[in-house]
Amino acid sequence: MKNIKNLLFVFAMALAAVACNNRPESETTELAVPVSVQNVKKGSISQFINTTGTAKSLYETNLVSEVAGEYLLQTNPATGRPFKLGDKVKKGQVIVVFEDDEYVNGLAIESKKLNLEISEDEYEKQKSLYEKGGVTLRELRNSEVSKTNARYDYESAEIRLAKMSVVAPFSGVIVELPYYTQGTRITTGQPIVSLMSYDKMYIEINLPEKNISEVKIGQEVLITNYTISEDTLIGKVSELSPMISSETRTFSGKLQINNPDLKLRPGMFVKADIITDKKDSVLVIPKNVILTGNRGKYVFVVERNSAADDRRITTGIENKDFVEIVEGLKENDRLIIKGFETLRDNSKVKIIL
Repeated sequence: MKNIKNLLFVFAMALAAVACNNRPESETTELAVPVSVQNVKKGSISQFINTTGTAKSLYETNLVSEVAGEYLLQTNPATGRPFKLGDKVKKGQVIVVFEDDEYVNGLAIESKKLNLEISEDEYEKQKSLYEKGGVTLRELRNSEVSKTNARYDYESAEIRLAKMSVVAPFSGVIVELPYYTQGTRITTGQPIVSLMSYDKMYIEINLPEKNISEVKIGQEVLITNYTISEDTLIGKVSELSPMISSETRTFSGKLQINNPDLKLRPGMFVKADIITDKKDSVLVIPKNVILTGNRGKYVFVVERNSAADDRRITTGIENKDFVEIVEGLKENDRLIIKGFETLRDNSKVKIIL
């Protein structure tokens, strides 16, 4: 009987061994999760407030005809051809001239100039005589009045004559140039040319009330537009209103943009990133690898035993793509940047490219 019991025990142990050998491998060995990693490094990071607006030229003007006359579009010395849309002009450059002999004759500018010269000579003579006692003070004053009136008459004629030339008041670009046939008589008040100077531009902005303590005059701004996606222009906060709108709960301001190569054009819709904080030589990681749990923010790093370690972290400034790490990581930690979504603490991992 005892031998039979021994045989049954041995048989049961053998069956147990066979059953263990036939279990699926997944029940005895944890599969390694494929992940990608990158070493944590120090770098620079900036924190932004994002806004948008329409770029406007800092200087612009619409010039009209102030006198009537025959329209004569001038030649651009830079191209050797008549001025046209898109041409650059310099301050003081004559773009259009009006000719009207009757108007010029009516100014009598030469006679007014001669009258001024005579009045100046007469005043000098009266002044010399007064010093010698030859004339009274009243006679000297009358001579001075005549000289002054003659100067005003001459200067007024010069101003009216200057209106026959349309002159660029600042250096800029021709953005509108209505067509008139050369020699056609133009009346007063007709549009002649529109100029813009947009090597410096500005945009008007409205920001939420919560940002009023963060945004300050002089802060640097990064300007982008989809047509110049490879270029980032630099601007600054130039004006800020201290008032909060009771209707929109926003405050207004202006951003000035440096546009030396004229890549940004007036009227373009732009994105502006106002830099409110910036740090150099700090630990920076991608923002999308950070997870949030009951104990706060955490990321996964790979330990030497190829296991995932969930690290609780404290973050600093951040932007759309990156975050500063204040605590929880150190330089050259192997941060898991792909495959972390299903990991748990101490999960086995396999590093792939």
